[in-house]
Amino acid sequence: MAPPPLRQRLREAVAVLGGGGLLCASYLVAAGEERFYAERLMPALQRLLGPETAHMLAIRLLSLGVLPRVAQRDSAMLEVRVLGRRFRNPVGLAAGFDKHGEAVDGLSKLGFGFVEVGSVTPQPQEGNPKPRVFRLPEDQAVINRYGFNSHGHAAVERRLRARQEAQRRLTEAGMPLGINLGKNKGSADAAADYVDGVRTLGPLADYLVVNVSSPNTPGLRELQGKAELHCLLAKVLEERDALRCERKPAVLVKIAPDLTAQDKQDIASVVTELGVDGLVVTNTTTRRPGSLRGALRAEPGGLSGRPLRALSTQTVSEMYALTQGNAVLPCQALHPPQARRSIRL
Repeated sequence: MAPPPLRQRLREAVAVLGGGGLLCASYLVAAGEERFYAERLMPALQRLLGPETAHMLAIRLLSLGVLPRVAQRDSAMLEVRVLGRRFRNPVGLAAGFDKHGEAVDGLSKLGFGFVEVGSVTPQPQEGNPKPRVFRLPEDQAVINRYGFNSHGHAAVERRLRARQEAQRRLTEAGMPLGINLGKNKGSADAAADYVDGVRTLGPLADYLVVNVSSPNTPGLRELQGKAELHCLLAKVLEERDALRCERKPAVLVKIAPDLTAQDKQDIASVVTELGVDGLVVTNTTTRRPGSLRGALRAEPGGLSGRPLRALSTQTVSEMYALTQGNAVLPCQALHPPQARRSIRL
């Protein structure tokens, strides 16, 4: 019998090698092999997919339960008790990733100590025009100007209520759920938007975050002013206290890193006077350090990632001192060595 033609043999070889490579990659993904993720899978996906497409794909896969296996169990030494809740470890997922509460169950299996969804606005809104997310790989940073794209309170409430019993079990296991509240871009009454969020989503949350610090919604950061913040938080806390639920959520305020010393003193004064449960420190920054090298560094929006770390850490320290030890949740991008240092601290 004559040997098969060269073209057929090449096709067979490609099929075998390709199938073997896919099988190997699938195993490494399922096993959660960190080096494979960092050095192979993520660089390849970043070349193929734009940042927002990659973000949406990740949420979709997580919502379907397609996720790597996490074999390690948290040491009891990592457990934290704060805000009246138990956190199995101090490293959680901040708002901005799962904006619509679509993938909480998948995310809870990745080892986080808590998951925070949002920001959620009262009415659905598209956010800012695309493109609105930009990678700065040279700086290990991202600029985004999503602008509170949200499915709205009603859709997120239905989604979270459908898994309320599952979340109760997660909370008991030390994985609380946070819900981050925002306001609609065209809203004439910001306080009413946040109060509506407390009323609608508060019974489903272990803690609520009043986000007054996104740089991508016009006028939002003005709510960090002393008088404006006092008025807003007084109404939010009144609504929280009126909730008819077994255990009322804690209320925190998310602040910007781009604050003056007086701004920080004013915020500390307001949250201390009103008895706010804590602060989330910090949101993204509008500053552009001179050290940035990425080609898209001049894009408008909020900068996050490694360049924000020093400024964010400084703000955490300052707000902790100004509030005399009030609960401060650092909100920072952590690379593996930094995560380990943060846990030790």
